[in-house]
Amino acid sequence: MNIKFSCRYFKGDKPCRFHRLCIACPDYKRQGKKILIIKLAAMGDVLRTTSILAGLERKYPQNHITWLVNKESHVLLEDNPKIDRLLTYGLDSILCLCAEHFDLVLSLDKAFGGASLAMLVKAEEKKGFGTHKDGYLYPLNPGSEYAFRLGIDDKLKFKQNKKTYQELIYEMSGLDYKNDEYILTLSSESRKYGEGFAKKNKLNKGDLVIGLNTGSGEVFATKKWTMQGFIKLAGILKSKLKARVLLLGGPSEIQRNQEIKSRLKNVVIDTGCRNPLKDFIGIINCCSLVVSADTLAMQIAIALKKRVVALFGPTCHQEIDLYGRGEKIVSKVNCAPCYRQDCDNIKCMPSIEPEEVFAAIKRSLKK
Repeated sequence: MNIKFSCRYFKGDKPCRFHRLCIACPDYKRQGKKILIIKLAAMGDVLRTTSILAGLERKYPQNHITWLVNKESHVLLEDNPKIDRLLTYGLDSILCLCAEHFDLVLSLDKAFGGASLAMLVKAEEKKGFGTHKDGYLYPLNPGSEYAFRLGIDDKLKFKQNKKTYQELIYEMSGLDYKNDEYILTLSSESRKYGEGFAKKNKLNKGDLVIGLNTGSGEVFATKKWTMQGFIKLAGILKSKLKARVLLLGGPSEIQRNQEIKSRLKNVVIDTGCRNPLKDFIGIINCCSLVVSADTLAMQIAIALKKRVVALFGPTCHQEIDLYGRGEKIVSKVNCAPCYRQDCDNIKCMPSIEPEEVFAAIKRSLKK
């Protein structure tokens, strides 16, 4: 048939990206090492896992990468130039993967769905997490043992670990970490929405635009900073830095952001809390700096190479790398971090003072 099935661009069910048949095609590239990445969730973790793509390319210059991800995180990866095939987790994708053979499977989710699928897929080599025949999660290779222990040893995770998330997944995958950053391609839709938002709200090129991400979603509400903290900080930013202050958030922050806006007449711009993810990315791209707890907004800002001041209470700051573009403010209360999703007497986040955050913002803007 004169079809080069071994080309990394060949799909079979549709034309390749060049819309040419294989005969004398100048863009033929051998598929190389077939790699499957299973990283389904959470959205912020999916985004920071993209740092591994640079390491894979260094070790395997000729590769073909398939990434399996949950539907809600698909948009974070769909424009990534280093991913050859992006699959959404579901029955069709599972059947497809089980019919294939890979050179390497990287199972990077500590969840039974992804770990179990890793055991079913045929591959020469598997790294990361799998499920044992007796029903428990376990490390598939020696390089994954430390990351595995972090999940079951609170002392190690909370107090002793100094490794970032990126260092951990590189270790699991047997790759050399070289301070590799996230890869988030700003889509044309995100860029256009951000430009339109800036024009609508008269954000000029030379303006200092600071985004305040006020919440942390519904699952991990303990991560959010206080409303009073954001109100006071916004006032300081407006009066002392003449900053244009944007309120960022999702559906869980609708009431919170409305309250903050009502308390700060003509001080903040409410960006809305029901923005599709691509629009939200476009809004963050308008910012010079973002203040956020340990949330997806923080991860997006890091990926877009924005300055970030990150606030930590119940979660581990050690695993986050700001790549020298900001500061982490870590609560000093004895019970933090704890990773509790609810707390009747939360002290960690309220212990962070607005003046402390403002000082970190000023230092970060000089970097």
